Amino acid sequence: MLALLLLLLPLAATADSDKDGEKEALPFSDLTFPEPARHYSAEQKCVQPVEEMRKNHMNYILHQRDETVHRGIRTRRYALEECVNCHTAQDDKGEYVPINAPDQFCYSCHSYASVKIDCFQCHATKPVRPSTLNTPEADATDSTEKLSNDIRQLLASEGQAQ
Repeated sequence: MLALLLLLLPLAATADSDKDGEKEALPFSDLTFPEPARHYSAEQKCVQPVEEMRKNHMNYILHQRDETVHRGIRTRRYALEECVNCHTAQDDKGEYVPINAPDQFCYSCHSYASVKIDCFQCHATKPVRPSTLNTPEADATDSTEKLSNDIRQLLASEGQAQ
């Protein structure tokens, strides 16, 4: 009997309860969720496939942070600066709109997913220089990443890595 009542509860909640024939609004029924905006650079592709980035971009950002801040290894491939370079949009005047503006890529997607974004308390919200990911310098970056992995493996094999 209790199970039947629980199943009928949603129907009772949507029943007309107002004398004028209007339905009474349920709590939070007027909430809307913004769809994430999508801004990508036309000049380059993302560093990983879209589905991979949707699931794991924070892991890449945190890994890059650890490599840079804790180990002093600076690479461009997963740098937050490159994310900003690619995902910012320009307004009608050609000026960059900050990536953390309410209708921009990062902010809109994080709002959609109910995730607090605090990267830009310290990091730039607009591109500060052009991307170098599709240049010969980027190829050197990939070599640097391979080198840092090789060094880490060597230290691990010698028992010196943490």
